[in-house]
Amino acid sequence: MRLLAIIGASGHGKVIADIARKIGYSEIVFFDDDESIRECGGYPVIGKCTETGQIDADVIVGIGNSGVRKRIQESIPDGKLVTLIHPDAVIAEDTMIGEGTVVMAGAVINPGARIGRGCIINTCSSVDHDCKVGNYVHIAVGSHLCGTVSVGNGTWIGAGATIINNVSICPDCMIGAGAVVIKNIVEQGTYIGCPVSKMQG
Repeated sequence: MRLLAIIGASGHGKVIADIARKIGYSEIVFFDDDESIRECGGYPVIGKCTETGQIDADVIVGIGNSGVRKRIQESIPDGKLVTLIHPDAVIAEDTMIGEGTVVMAGAVINPGARIGRGCIINTCSSVDHDCKVGNYVHIAVGSHLCGTVSVGNGTWIGAGATIINNVSICPDCMIGAGAVVIKNIVEQGTYIGCPVSKMQG
């Protein structure tokens, strides 16, 4: 299998490298703009993010911040981006998953789900039937989308959050850890609590 270049030498990048190794990548390198970082998870950091295009490799962006992830991913030439799925994730056969998305161990994606580009479907999270997850969304550790949920581009669903059936969340929201969403969210912002309410200020 080809060389894999991971942009972003971080904890998230380490998890991506572990997935890559498990699915057969024999050589993994990192790129990061912090010149003081020499290795990540035992793999070398060989250059800055802008230098990724100088090597012949598959590429994935290992950065948690959705805005930064989007900016970097959209600068990568077509054909170089890959999608990585942990072998212990459960993915329905008809699921569609966009380029640059990573699906972590224990995640479940059920029939009819559509996952956008550059998403993070994190450890032990679930996306149930017929959900639509936009681009650059992060479904954090242990969070759950019930059936027919729609999540707008760039939204972060916090660790342990639950989104009930048939709910829509607009783009660029942050749903707090452990939050419960029981109705549509139509205004950008940060939402916390059970059920959620928008943080003010």
